[in-house]
Amino acid sequence: MAACRLLIALDRWEVRRHPVRTPPRPAVWLLIGRLALFAAAAGLDRSGVSRALFVLVPITAYFAFGRRVGVALSAVCVGTILLGTVLRVPEWYLRTDIVTDLLMSGLGLVLAVAMAAIAVGEQAGRVRLEETLGELRDSHARLADYAARVERLSVAQERNRLAREFHDGLGHHLTAIAIQLEKASAFRDLDARVAERAITDARWSAGRALEEVRVSVRALRDEGEPFSLSAALADLVRHVDGGPARVTLDVTGEERGYHVESLTALYRAAQEGVTNAHRHADAAHVAVSARYGEREARLVVADDGRGFAPGADPGDRVPGTRDGFGLRAMRERVDLLGGRVEVDAAPGRGTVVTVTVPRAPVRAGASIR
Repeated sequence: MAACRLLIALDRWEVRRHPVRTPPRPAVWLLIGRLALFAAAAGLDRSGVSRALFVLVPITAYFAFGRRVGVALSAVCVGTILLGTVLRVPEWYLRTDIVTDLLMSGLGLVLAVAMAAIAVGEQAGRVRLEETLGELRDSHARLADYAARVERLSVAQERNRLAREFHDGLGHHLTAIAIQLEKASAFRDLDARVAERAITDARWSAGRALEEVRVSVRALRDEGEPFSLSAALADLVRHVDGGPARVTLDVTGEERGYHVESLTALYRAAQEGVTNAHRHADAAHVAVSARYGEREARLVVADDGRGFAPGADPGDRVPGTRDGFGLRAMRERVDLLGGRVEVDAAPGRGTVVTVTVPRAPVRAGASIR
């Protein structure tokens, strides 16, 4: 009874001192102490019942040192029990009760090792599950962070798209309205017919601006209508021609098969080129040409105005910068499609803007309209 009480006290002390896992060195001393107490209890117990305590040896060793040590100590316990029986009981093999006790002790040790293996496996599985849950929580946090970054990038991309849309669409038509109204004011007393024509063109530009807003709304609702670049260019030139500069249009090839984003980029480039020619170049003639090839389409807007020095693009400038927002937005739009923009200009010899886009955008699904 004293040995059993010491074993209970030893177990409680270990749980308080090492609640999760006992370090190797203390585990060795604790195992030696338990073995000594097991041997003392078995030696003092004449009935032999205390030999059942040796079943706890492989369980303790299995938890502390692993399977090999647990199995080895099970074999040692079986050998110790057998040796003690041989030394104490003469002709033990002739006694059924002794043989039965030995067999039950051996079976108990085997079951103890099996139970320890199951318990250790369950504990390891719980640890792996907790690690997996931790990794899942980390992955969820990273995914949430990535989603937030994607959302911020999408918002920034949409802002840039709307800025290009406002500049290339509404900005162009508002500029045209301002030019036509200035023309009407200048010719109001000189030539009423010219003034009336300018007011009519201003009304048309206002109507076109409203229509483009409606088209943008329909595009956001995925209710867009087929877009024809040739018709849009003809309409643009027809209403711009007759102002300060003469505007001509030349179209070759067939636009069928071209992606609407590529055609839209060319149309915005034409709007920007014609607007710059009117607002900044003081040109007398603006030539717009579009050529549809098998793999790419090319738009050229050339004027005979005053031109500008390289690196000082015309157009609405952002304070503190040299490049105009119009040409910068044009380059961004075309770059998203995998195309290119070339500007050939010099003071006093006009400006030539060449825009080339592929038949279909290189980056599918890019929102550049």
